[in-house]
Amino acid sequence: MNYTVTTVSAALTAVLALSWIVRRRSNRDIRTIVGPPSPSWIFGNMLQQLLSPSYGDYEFKWRKAYGSVYRIKGCLGQDRLMVSDPTAVQYLVNCPSFHYPRSLEALLRSVYGAKSIIARRLGGDHHKQLRAWMNPAFAAAAVRQYQPVFARVAQRITERIDDCETLSIDMCPLLSDASLSSISEVVFGCPVEDLSADLVESTFQIVHLSSNQSASQILFDAISNLLPGWILRHAVYLPIKHFRVVRTQLHLANREGWRLVREKTEAAKQGLETGGDLYSVLLNSDKSNSGRLREEDVVAQTSLLMVAGHDTAAKTLAFGLIELAQNAQFQESLRAEIHAALGTGRDSEHIPYDSMPLLNAFIKETLRMYPALPISDRRALKDEVIPLSESIVTTAGKQLDRVHIRKGEVVSIAIASYQRLMESRWGDDADKFRPARWLDGTVYQGEAIGPYANLFSFLGGPRTCLGWRFAIFEMQVFLCELVGKFSFSLPKDYYPRVKIANLLLPTDSHGNKGALLEVKRVL
Repeated sequence: MNYTVTTVSAALTAVLALSWIVRRRSNRDIRTIVGPPSPSWIFGNMLQQLLSPSYGDYEFKWRKAYGSVYRIKGCLGQDRLMVSDPTAVQYLVNCPSFHYPRSLEALLRSVYGAKSIIARRLGGDHHKQLRAWMNPAFAAAAVRQYQPVFARVAQRITERIDDCETLSIDMCPLLSDASLSSISEVVFGCPVEDLSADLVESTFQIVHLSSNQSASQILFDAISNLLPGWILRHAVYLPIKHFRVVRTQLHLANREGWRLVREKTEAAKQGLETGGDLYSVLLNSDKSNSGRLREEDVVAQTSLLMVAGHDTAAKTLAFGLIELAQNAQFQESLRAEIHAALGTGRDSEHIPYDSMPLLNAFIKETLRMYPALPISDRRALKDEVIPLSESIVTTAGKQLDRVHIRKGEVVSIAIASYQRLMESRWGDDADKFRPARWLDGTVYQGEAIGPYANLFSFLGGPRTCLGWRFAIFEMQVFLCELVGKFSFSLPKDYYPRVKIANLLLPTDSHGNKGALLEVKRVL
């Protein structure tokens, strides 16, 4: 009994303390910005946003009702800004005063390592140097050399489909395996079967953990953002199953990374050909300058490339195939374009992927409607002022052409809202999947917000995804193989939905994860 009373008292004290912290940090300017009512002090609007039956059920309605900048309630009464205004988004991703929230920083360091290119500790000159070394391996000319790898991997997807005994196939596992195979061969220079089986299994465990979302997780993240950074950095060592999986992943990735680096370094010393894979290129790069690339810098990217590199592309492709399955006419037109482009040179390395208008319009529209990361939070490292492209009106009737943000406050970049609901960028039917918009002049042609097609699917600014060209080319090759040889349709009584669990993922109407499609051979 005494134990229960003590526990409850401690919990109430903690809640009151956190409430005081949130209230103390509250920004009166943000409180006057319009937004939806909050159904809960504990969860605010977060359950509506993140646990709705289909992602966007609430967020997209809020965007239409309140505009491109509005306020929602986070957990424990916290005010948060939702931003899809293009000028504000550009400022947020390019301004060094905004960084990831503490809980996300801690997660990135735990899963990918403190020296990975995505971790905050690499900020400044060292981060720029590492990006500069890695950029050539992801440049257009370099990515084109990976075509034989993508083609081989795509052929394996075909073989696995042919081996299936059922008409209905969940395409997600096939695409995920294929994307990981591409990364293994392109980045590490070996088939995925040559990697540590423990590492491969651990990678899929991490992906599985990250594809789950719950009310308790949402609340935990909110509380984590209020804690000092040193507590979060050490929390990963707690004897909790999820943290144990994270620790194991990083350990196995570093161990495998060192094995690969030593093998390639030894081969180079013996004058053996080490290949054109990313790790070989980095290890053999010019190291004559004072900021030489260290072997540990190469090793430190292993977990990042294994985990983040494959799951995003696989899910984007799955969403694309689901859309194709619902539009037989466009699917036939795309297939005809693929057959015409491939012709007798089906196995050629010189297929004009970039000259296939329907294929590329389809990829752009898939990325627009289904950005892997639909929302990206930023925390202000100091007081800031965010400019807006269009002024907003507060609850007091005041017009604002900029928003004042205090140190520590969180701003959410609403990527999915920007890409689905900005009529000025995408046309009056921006909420509809219509690849033709990329061919009929509907799409805005002004200043780009991201590296590809004015989309923010690969983020933007100094932290633009390095592998965006890799992802586009992989999708081009995979789609030509799959759509060229198979037709896709939805099974009877299958109703696809979109859920969020860190990334967007396809589910059915009952919440079961996957992209179940009827797949038939046509060639």
